[in-house]
Amino acid sequence: MSIKLGVPSKGRLMEKTFDWFGARGVGLRRSGSDREYAGAVEGVSGVDLVLLSAGEIPRELAAGRIHLGVTGTDLIREKLVQWDQKVEPLAELGFGQADLIVAVPACWVDVDTLDDLDAAAAAFRARHGMRMRIATKYHRLVRDYLRSGGVADYQLVDSQGATEGTVKNLTAEAIADITSTGETLRANHLKILEEEPVLRSQATLFRSRMAPLRGDERQALRALTEKLGV
Repeated sequence: MSIKLGVPSKGRLMEKTFDWFGARGVGLRRSGSDREYAGAVEGVSGVDLVLLSAGEIPRELAAGRIHLGVTGTDLIREKLVQWDQKVEPLAELGFGQADLIVAVPACWVDVDTLDDLDAAAAAFRARHGMRMRIATKYHRLVRDYLRSGGVADYQLVDSQGATEGTVKNLTAEAIADITSTGETLRANHLKILEEEPVLRSQATLFRSRMAPLRGDERQALRALTEKLGV
């Protein structure tokens, strides 16, 4: 039996992950065409490469179907209840950095903090008879953040497409989304609250606490983590 390593299946995250492992003497490569979701691992034995979407990796780790996986901190903490009981972070990989932030229309000149947002939400409800809508794909993380910040009168609405466009499209009054540069927010006339972000995220190597390890798999995992220096 082999241990299974889940890696993002496409794009910059896949390339950067391959580079990170390669720099530590572990070669990763896709098998065959871009449509195939298996790959090869060179430089250490007993490890199988599984190519998955970054969003699938938290679920596969929590189910114990893969032993190791590379994905964003944001996805782990949003998708997994009591995430730290299901996975263990082994190494931050130094790429894929992004902050999960709350942003409001730039024209809301008096709204810069969570206290301001709470006041604006109360005023919005008094004026319109409905709760202020905040569009996001990160309901669990944002709800906890707003609760701890004392924001009460709001409702989270799911954003299926580009979250930044929901305010312009009048389907939300504010947003909570991942950003790395803030350029898209500015282009949509949004400003980030002057608070610590909901979460600072980056690509991270996680180990599943749920995946069973037999003797040879335990040896393979030890050999791989020693080679990676994690």
